[in-house]
Amino acid sequence: QVQLVESGGGLVQPGGSLTLSCAASGFTFRLSAMAWYRQAPGKQRELVATMTRIGTTNYADFVKGRFTISRDNAKNTVYLQMNSLKPADTAVYYCPPWGTDYWGQGTQVTVSS
Repeated sequence: QVQLVESGGGLVQPGGSLTLSCAASGFTFRLSAMAWYRQAPGKQRELVATMTRIGTTNYADFVKGRFTISRDNAKNTVYLQMNSLKPADTAVYYCPPWGTDYWGQGTQVTVSS
């Protein structure tokens, strides 16, 4: 079955950086587009970034220039490099295969001084 294990979250000060990782299994990762979503308390889940199987990326306007999605097909892992973090980036981050309804447990990112 599909398994997604997000990691790398934590507490960081405004302006800081974090790199999230997502280890995937149970499907053909190298042929799948991947996405990062986030959900803040009391808010709807929102799309952060996507990456196709050939490496085309797309970002939500609120993270453009600050976040970078990447993937390592040999490791079945997708990453989210997050720079210049803001308190508004505080959320649980998830990495489903794009266009699917598979969700891991997420990883908590808290940006606070």
